[in-house]
Amino acid sequence: MSSIKIECVLLENCLCGESPVWEEASNSLLFVDIPAKKVCRWDSLSKQVQRVTVDASVSSVALRQSGGYVATIGTKFCTLNWEDQSVTVLATVDKDKKNNRFNDGKVDPAGRYFAGNRRSVYRLEKEEQIPDGMCIDADGKLWVACYNGGRVIRLDPETGKRLQTVKLPVDKTTSCCFGGKDYSEMYVTCARYGMDPEWLIRQPEAGGIFKITGLGVKGIPPYPYAG
Repeated sequence: MSSIKIECVLLENCLCGESPVWEEASNSLLFVDIPAKKVCRWDSLSKQVQRVTVDASVSSVALRQSGGYVATIGTKFCTLNWEDQSVTVLATVDKDKKNNRFNDGKVDPAGRYFAGNRRSVYRLEKEEQIPDGMCIDADGKLWVACYNGGRVIRLDPETGKRLQTVKLPVDKTTSCCFGGKDYSEMYVTCARYGMDPEWLIRQPEAGGIFKITGLGVKGIPPYPYAG
């Protein structure tokens, strides 16, 4: 296995970065900053980042087969046209629950967009780590970002055995995805929300976007929403 390299490629200072998705057509990484109500697109070639601000907390973004993107904004499934920054509501859930919102979302192999709310949190280990966003590699193994654990771990989904651990220089790792040329790079989002000044001094890259290379495995392209 080649040597693993971890670098912060974008000092975005996300309050809570989440939902990284690689867009092969533009060599870009999409992600959201949930409380900042922003969908971001970082161009890996130009190193420039574009941002679209929406009207509520945005918890996930995904590619759309017919073009553009879809996102979960508040309790709404929406389309997002990047060119004119317009948002169109596809569906709204939990209209009677004002303080609720979607927490995360993913598109399945059939092109269906699934999203969950904030009601369920599961503890992973004794070390106060919480399993957060995840992705699957080309070998069918699961990669999980551990919130408050400062790491991503590779698991065998059939046995539950931990196969690999990659430690990052920030504690609040939130999600991960594969991208880059042939999907051999991993991108990790993280948060800085709730960190006091001393904590931020120790971890100045908190809220940034990290790239991990040399893992020795490749990912698979993200599934686009079919609608």
